[in-house]
Amino acid sequence: MPCGATAGAAAKAPSDYANDPIVTGAVSLKFISSRDNPLFKTLKKLGTSARERKKSACTLIDGEHLLTAYLDSIGSPQTIVVSTAAAPQPTIQALLRRAPGALLAEMPEPLFRELAPVQAPTGILALVKIPDVAATAATDFCLFLEDIQDPGNLGSILRSGAAAGAGIAYLSAQCADAWSPKVLRAGMGAHFLLAIRENADLAAVAAEFPGTVVAAGLHATKSLYDLDLGGAVAFVIGNEGAGVSAQLWQAAHEKVTIPMPGRMESLNAAAAAAVCCFERVRQRGS
Repeated sequence: MPCGATAGAAAKAPSDYANDPIVTGAVSLKFISSRDNPLFKTLKKLGTSARERKKSACTLIDGEHLLTAYLDSIGSPQTIVVSTAAAPQPTIQALLRRAPGALLAEMPEPLFRELAPVQAPTGILALVKIPDVAATAATDFCLFLEDIQDPGNLGSILRSGAAAGAGIAYLSAQCADAWSPKVLRAGMGAHFLLAIRENADLAAVAAEFPGTVVAAGLHATKSLYDLDLGGAVAFVIGNEGAGVSAQLWQAAHEKVTIPMPGRMESLNAAAAAAVCCFERVRQRGS
């Protein structure tokens, strides 16, 4: 069932809601006190199951920063849940007032902690639709991410790409789930600033890209800093251990290495992506 339908059903007839909404300041909140509540079950699944996120095209975001980023870039979420302790806080109340169309709910601390994806919950969670990128316009700056396994790396790469002005990130089928709580936290709002296309055939996308596809790898002979990055560019970042696959390496128009005068053998994938992205920023004078 789509997450919107689940949230709506919970808003209309959950058996364990209080007869009257609890009012905290100027914002009315539905009170949920049972694990059997359908909304609680939905939120629990979204926080722990990549399959459920893909099936419903929804995800769970945690904390004031991510919710603010979603409100600024996308709009109102479907549902916002706060803990009893956090509900009266002025910053939480301000966020609730920015989402007049959302279902607003409150949970006691033990119940809320079961949903929170972090050990020290911030007190606010939101159920949101994953942005639809089917009609995303073409862009002259893309990321091709191949088999990035670590959620922290994936989120950091998306964050660097968004900060440098990338429009789309194409992710291979073996990448970590882009909409998992860990990747969302590492992305720090990047998910709502650039389009993310998962399960992409990167070689096919590279063949159609109207610009220069640049693969970064240890075995290249050309320096990144010798390449003209002023036009349309797509950077290929490969798996943390195996690097870029042979097929995608051959599909790239340029193969570059990042000069490392120190004695380290390689860079972390997220660090390499950041260097590539901001070399383009430097060259374009932005």
